[in-house]
Amino acid sequence: MDKIQRHLKEKKEGKITPNVSAECVRVTGESNGITAITDDAANVLAEDVTFRLKQLIQEAEKFARHSKRQKIDTSDFTEALINFNVEPLYGFHSQDFIPFRFASGGGRELHFVEEKEVELSEITSQNISGKTPLDVCVKAHWLAIEGVQPSIPENPPPVDKETQKQESVDPSTNNKQTMVDKPPADVTKMRRRALRVTETVHMKECVQHELSVEQQLYYKEITEACVGSDENRRTEALNSLSVDTGLHQMLPRFCNFISEGVKVNVCQKNLALLIYLMRMVKSLLENPTLYLQNYLHQIVPAVATCIVSKQLCLRPDVDNHWALRDFASRLMGTLCKQFSTNTNGIQTRVTRLLTSALLDKTTPLASHYGALTALGELGPEVVETFVIPLVHDEGQRVKSVLDNSVTMANAFNTTEKNSADRVKTAILKIIPPILKNIRPETDKQEDYVNEYGYYGSILFNAVTKLRETPVTTASSSIGIIKTTTSSVSNCKNQVPFQIQTVSQTRPNQKLYIVGGSGSSTPSTPTTPNVRGPNPNMQKLIVVTTPSSLP
Repeated sequence: MDKIQRHLKEKKEGKITPNVSAECVRVTGESNGITAITDDAANVLAEDVTFRLKQLIQEAEKFARHSKRQKIDTSDFTEALINFNVEPLYGFHSQDFIPFRFASGGGRELHFVEEKEVELSEITSQNISGKTPLDVCVKAHWLAIEGVQPSIPENPPPVDKETQKQESVDPSTNNKQTMVDKPPADVTKMRRRALRVTETVHMKECVQHELSVEQQLYYKEITEACVGSDENRRTEALNSLSVDTGLHQMLPRFCNFISEGVKVNVCQKNLALLIYLMRMVKSLLENPTLYLQNYLHQIVPAVATCIVSKQLCLRPDVDNHWALRDFASRLMGTLCKQFSTNTNGIQTRVTRLLTSALLDKTTPLASHYGALTALGELGPEVVETFVIPLVHDEGQRVKSVLDNSVTMANAFNTTEKNSADRVKTAILKIIPPILKNIRPETDKQEDYVNEYGYYGSILFNAVTKLRETPVTTASSSIGIIKTTTSSVSNCKNQVPFQIQTVSQTRPNQKLYIVGGSGSSTPSTPTTPNVRGPNPNMQKLIVVTTPSSLP
């Protein structure tokens, strides 16, 4: 209130003039080389300048008010000029108050900034201890050398999983640490602070993931390479995702990219891009420095969609979408094993989702195949509890589909027939090992047929073969192992594999172990049109020969 009254008093005394005078306009014109200014022109220009200045000051007050400041800053005036499409002033961005001096003489009034006179001799005689500031330049540094990020000030320090987990639970950990490092100046203030903390409610702070220009460029290159057409670039990008450190700032973006990409490509039925996105998930899971616990709400639905979706490609009777369902099932098993706890219950919820897909009679058999494969990856207990009780009903549906495909041959029935064959293969893969342990050996084929229906006789034969396979006898009576390398022509590719001939104690029996390159790890699907058996699968072949042969 006193400030306003003082301002009004000075205005009344004539010390403050609310308008720009014609004399000020004339002086400004003379300083710019314009001398012939009439009184009428100076008055018109003074009124127009006064109006424009008031308009700019009012606009600058708005910017100051929105910035929660009571004092107009030079930045507010600059924003007001930009708002009126006027080129802003450059060089007047001082945060300090600049005092203007008032002087009058010769019938003129001037306001100027007082400048001190500096003697050059004093400056040259002084000893300058500081270094001369360097000019602005561009400096290059290594982001990574052979996949390893060097420890230099320009690169962000790698953050381990424990630190990422702690920051995800409490984002204000760093702020609390700095507060602990600073000792309190007064015990009374500390007690008041403690009292205030206990009485107030703490809100969880939001975690801001700010990316540098290099990280934005890395994200762009990686995403384009992973879904592009160049297989070599894709391999390098996936390898970078699986081994590089310091990716935790970009992890939310990668997970969001995968989630949104699955949503779009499932609607468009783009099988190739879905496979590429699942390979990105596999690479992120293999990276030991990433903490994926906070992003499972995006990864798990994307993987589940690739498992139980009704249609993943435009031509389900030709395209090999089964490889994508198998690959996504293995990923789901890995996710449940690594991240399922009693608190989040991921495996319980995933099992409920897959079981509901099996119980739904309206879903196609392709979704049933994906659900069966995924449940088989979750462990024998899940198969025994949720899959075996549904074998009878599943067999009835498969039987009806096969009967209809014989009577009516069309494209839809052909697709369903292929799906029924795949379901049969999945059941014969995951169920017989469980039945071998839980069913008594005295059961007959009629008991299997009565309990499991259409699959009863097939399951009985499979369980019988498993029980008759001399796996333990062969492992205990191995003699000499002979290894040979051969190749089998599969389409246009030569697939190498090994055949190991294991001699037994029995003279008329040999056991051949066939495996792709000696590895039993399931391969990752690379292209959507790959068909045929997996070359990395191992087979046991028992050959009985006459005793007279060597």
